[in-house]
Amino acid sequence: MISSMTGYGSASRQVSLGAGVVADLQVECRAVNSRFLDLGFRLPDECRGAEPALREMATQSLSRGKVEFRAAWRVNAGAANSAKSNPHALGAINKDRLDALYTLQERAQDAFPKAQELSIAEVLRWPGVVSEPRGEEDSWVTAAVEAGRAALAALMESRHAEGKALVGVLTSITGKMRDIVKVIEPKVPEYVAQYQEKLTERLSEALAAQEQAKAGAELMERIRQEVVLYAVRIDVAEEFARLKTHLQAVDTALTGKGPVGKRLDFLMQELNREANTLSSKSVSEECTQAALELKLFIEQMREQVQNLE
Repeated sequence: MISSMTGYGSASRQVSLGAGVVADLQVECRAVNSRFLDLGFRLPDECRGAEPALREMATQSLSRGKVEFRAAWRVNAGAANSAKSNPHALGAINKDRLDALYTLQERAQDAFPKAQELSIAEVLRWPGVVSEPRGEEDSWVTAAVEAGRAALAALMESRHAEGKALVGVLTSITGKMRDIVKVIEPKVPEYVAQYQEKLTERLSEALAAQEQAKAGAELMERIRQEVVLYAVRIDVAEEFARLKTHLQAVDTALTGKGPVGKRLDFLMQELNREANTLSSKSVSEECTQAALELKLFIEQMREQVQNLE
């Protein structure tokens, strides 16, 4: 299934911290556009051991995109009930640290009498004052891997959904481009003939005044040859043929499976090249306008293709 490179997924698992306390571990997986697969991890220290497994899962499932795993945890709200019957459920006070902090506060107030005392919340947040339960390392790693796997699955699901929508947009644009080709292509021989006739008349008028009548036949033959050569140079039959071939290749890629972003990006370059050639060879205002519309549609497709894996 064709996928977008942007998406989001999240999942959570619980980790026992001991003493009846449970932590909720939340893992998020975000992805944005990138030419290659670029993985990033923002994991708390407890979950660092899960990074290799998360990296392997991502490389097996994704081929392009800037993907970042983020994890954070907090004590479950139910821990508050445990704290009522077990004062140490949420952590133990380090008396040495607390005494040292109290001493520092007294010295600071001696130097700055107007300084406010630390609040209870500030004291409890001071590094080392409260020894929080952490749980086993294996439990953290297992929970992080499980949550990461679920978050990655949700990410891929969202990428598939967006990819499906992008395929619809791109298919609609190729249909509009085909309509333009269908209208303009049959008219091109007529445009070339009209231009050829005008060019012949102008050359004949410009040269007739300067050449003698006896050289008129040779002169007209020379003019005819030059006009024919110019008509060959402005013939766009090959450009239309290649344009239709590239559009078919785009549709084929969009109905396929797996990563197609790089192939479609290449096809956008080819389509743009043919549209530019059509514009440079144009011999009528209508043909020029058609080439400009094609280039506009190609640019719209290019912007959407940048989102595909």
